[in-house]
Amino acid sequence: MKADFWQDPGNHLAAPPSASPAEMASLAEFVRGQGWRGRCLFQTSGSEGRPKWVVLAKQAFLISAEAVNAHFQVTARDRWRLTLPLHHVGGFAILARAHVAGCPVTHHEGRWDPPRFAEAGDSLSSLVPTQVHDLVRAGLRAPEGLRAIIVGGGATTPELASAALALGWPLFLSYGLTEAASQVATQPWPVDGSEALQVLPHWQATTDPEGRLRLRGPALADGFVITDDAGNWQWQPIDPGAGLLTRDRVRLETSAGHTWLHFQGRESGWVKILGELVHLTPLQARLDALALEAGWPTPPVLLALSDPRAETALVLVVEGDPPGQQSLIDHFHAGQPPWLRLQRVVSLPQLPRSDLGKIRFAELDQLLGR
Repeated sequence: MKADFWQDPGNHLAAPPSASPAEMASLAEFVRGQGWRGRCLFQTSGSEGRPKWVVLAKQAFLISAEAVNAHFQVTARDRWRLTLPLHHVGGFAILARAHVAGCPVTHHEGRWDPPRFAEAGDSLSSLVPTQVHDLVRAGLRAPEGLRAIIVGGGATTPELASAALALGWPLFLSYGLTEAASQVATQPWPVDGSEALQVLPHWQATTDPEGRLRLRGPALADGFVITDDAGNWQWQPIDPGAGLLTRDRVRLETSAGHTWLHFQGRESGWVKILGELVHLTPLQARLDALALEAGWPTPPVLLALSDPRAETALVLVVEGDPPGQQSLIDHFHAGQPPWLRLQRVVSLPQLPRSDLGKIRFAELDQLLGR
């Protein structure tokens, strides 16, 4: 990255490995036609269907960086360890934080390597839950001098967080969005043991009558570049006055002069089974905890498949042949009502994951013939 990148009026297209040269050339031409200056475009993480790019001002990243640095007391004496790809805002935002604080960044070159990460001498880093799972499973202890790891990109179970903390890893859970230039809320610094996340001061957070989070603030994306039915690029702006209505259900409360966020699940994480409304997020968290306890190398995935009788059937998808499958299922069923029983188990040689460790559900659907 050029030294004057953050002041340069040029635009930046954060191309993921999956993007074709033709797609990127077409997108670049569209961006030039819009006359934008100082904009960064990111493909939404885990997006399904048509290509969708989030348009963020470089200034949005710097505003976010100021808030995160203040929260974690980042100074020029710190050093960030970058393990996340730069075509995701979670990795790209670290460069903005380092720029604002005037501190160096160490790039974790090559593939993710838990033992090499555990030997590093950096003071700050960001990880996704899959990476934390790898550190815990390997029994690796945190190196001296590491004072904070911000965990985002997915749900982290209390069991996983507790196991990591027992090994000395200073985890701080966070909630963020591509459209928010990374973080929206994080645990208090220093952590107080609460699961509530403190909304950073540059955000105005509210909820609609259904509990969905609405965000307004100076780090919010300008909008989206999407394709129409003919495959042409279209501009879809976000009204800064109305803000962004997310698909995430949260509970907000105010105390001690701060807004606190309790994440309750995505809007799409609710299904009906035999007429009962069921939230999949806590069920997946329970499975993650049981898999961690059983020493599974990778957590399983809970899918809700259409069923002609019950409306929805719960199916467990595992990678390979992990040990003690029946024992894990028995523990999962213990104390559960009959409609929450797993109907079958599907084993795949490898679960399709993004480079952030998230399940690629569109690919998983294809593998299962959905």
